[in-house]
Amino acid sequence: MGKMTREEEIRTLEQRIADLRRRLPAHSVRPHMLQELEELEEALERLQAEAEGTPRAK
Repeated sequence: MGKMTREEEIRTLEQRIADLRRRLPAHSVRPHMLQELEELEEALERLQAEAEGTPRAK
């Protein structure tokens, strides 16, 4: 299978974020889940900025 396009990567990240948010418990959220969510959101922001041609700080 070939390399994903930026748009496909963005959609995949959006789906992963939505799935993770659905799995977050209302109470006693595990730290690794919050860390994963933050990492996914940061990756999504970077890809969206690249797609817009706007550099983002790391």
